[in-house]
Amino acid sequence: MLSPSYLPSEYQQLPDLPGVYRYYNKEGLLIYVGKAKNLKKRVGSYFNKNAGINQKTRRMVKEIQKIEFTIVNSEFDALLLENNLIKKSQPKYNVLLKDDKTYPYLLLTKEPFPRIYPTRRVIPSKGTYFGPFASVKAMNNVLDLILSLFTIRTCKLDLSAEKIKASNYKICLEYHLGNCKGPCEGLQDESNYLKDIEQARNILKGNLSLPKTHFKESMQAAASALDFEKAQLYKEKFELLEKYQAKSLVINPNVDSLDVFSIVSEEKYAFVNYLRIKNGAITLSKTVELKKKLDEPDQELLLTAIVRLRDQFQSDAKEVLVNLEFEDSPDGLQLSLPKIGDKRKLIDLSLKNALYYKKEKALLAGETKNKKNRVLLQLQKDLSLTELPYHIECFDNSNIQGSNPVASMVCFKDGKPSKKEYRHYHIKTVTGPNDFASMEEVVLRRYKRILNDGFSLPNLIVIDGGKGQLSSAVAALKSLDIYKKVPIIGIAKRLEEIYFPGDHYPIFIDKKSESLRLIQRIRDEAHRFAITFHRNLRSKGALGTQLTTIEGIGENTANKLLSHFKSIKNIEKATLEDLSDQVGKDKASKIFNRLHS
Repeated sequence: MLSPSYLPSEYQQLPDLPGVYRYYNKEGLLIYVGKAKNLKKRVGSYFNKNAGINQKTRRMVKEIQKIEFTIVNSEFDALLLENNLIKKSQPKYNVLLKDDKTYPYLLLTKEPFPRIYPTRRVIPSKGTYFGPFASVKAMNNVLDLILSLFTIRTCKLDLSAEKIKASNYKICLEYHLGNCKGPCEGLQDESNYLKDIEQARNILKGNLSLPKTHFKESMQAAASALDFEKAQLYKEKFELLEKYQAKSLVINPNVDSLDVFSIVSEEKYAFVNYLRIKNGAITLSKTVELKKKLDEPDQELLLTAIVRLRDQFQSDAKEVLVNLEFEDSPDGLQLSLPKIGDKRKLIDLSLKNALYYKKEKALLAGETKNKKNRVLLQLQKDLSLTELPYHIECFDNSNIQGSNPVASMVCFKDGKPSKKEYRHYHIKTVTGPNDFASMEEVVLRRYKRILNDGFSLPNLIVIDGGKGQLSSAVAALKSLDIYKKVPIIGIAKRLEEIYFPGDHYPIFIDKKSESLRLIQRIRDEAHRFAITFHRNLRSKGALGTQLTTIEGIGENTANKLLSHFKSIKNIEKATLEDLSDQVGKDKASKIFNRLHS
């Protein structure tokens, strides 16, 4: 059944009912999914000019070409449907919850003598899954506890009654270590084995009181029967369980199951922490990051995170504690903001986790930025620059005996090549092999264009060459009245010496320094770029000469063919008809006959 479809101008036809609305762009792509108590009012707020919506939302509204909606019974149903649609389609204007990893589960298998083992693949037919766990460490702690308390097999054998009766298996080392009672040889019946499985199931559900009662009663029964060795064993298991519970116990163990959420927000991101509480103990702690798209209020972000995380971690807790006031809780979701007592302590603990996550992210971002800027900071220090050389430009000339004189300019930003800003130059005003004059011309042309277009100047200019080329570049900067506004250096090839304008002696930079290696890398890139350009020009010139030796074929015809076919090899492969399309039948015949003679 197709959903009703409306144009943006037809939003008034939407019903006054709760539901989920979907916006599509002109390509038919889903760009936003939203929920509403009242579809007509909520969707209408986007298209009301007096609604005071922000600039980001206005940008989205301009893209909307089609509206679809689905009516549901309650706002909570709308929340769930919205969550499912966002997970499935990930529209570009919806909040992103940055957490796409697969979480581990513990599987209690559906087979004779069930096993418990970790997995990340959920196949319901295999058995009952417990989790997901926020970390492998947390999962392993629970699994280790269960294997310490109960004799549960870890082998993968098919322990059907027929195979055990047929004596297909032999007991392994686990039996001799006391970790298994040997059901593979019929040394333990399944009903006895399933008693341990039932207690393990209680632990996996977070209900520790039943296994504790079991071990306490067993200990007392063994002591009454004067079996003190067995009583001591049950006592150790009881204490192990108590110790495990004490580690995670944060409030009164009589407190029922509940979820705790807190949000810490900044301009572009929000951080939400989720604590799952069972019998007063934390059984799960998870912090996620949400990227804001439309300047969503914190209440909306938190509600989004609550629905997604409860769905992801399969929570069915009826009470949800939050750190924000909500005017109206959605039907089916009991939200409360405690002011005092144990529940308030849980909110404070959750907030502490969210703030810690935010702090760690900021520190990590700072470390990444510092690592990235380390070389530039070192270069700034070595060259005594007043500002960080974020934007560096380097010039190089290339010519062989004055033929095809060219120059290149390469641009590095943030210590990396910015190839879209590379430039080639044909030398226009200089005759013959004059590197100094050629350098002055290209530097003048580059920064005259920059100034005319109103673009920003680089933080550092590097000239590939010694004092002569550097002086020529300085002359160009002086003529533009920007000398000393931009630092400029020359790097001489022979000894990798760095010169500043007017200095008689080069400055010394450690040959192993990262800053010198960066300058060398930039210089080598400029040289490569210039040489490649020059080689291509000479190649085209040679190809043109080969064609112009043919009687009746001039330079214009040769250039036209080279421009279309790109190389003499492609011209040789071309058919007579292909050549005729470009230069006519007469010239095409001459070229075809010469190249194939």
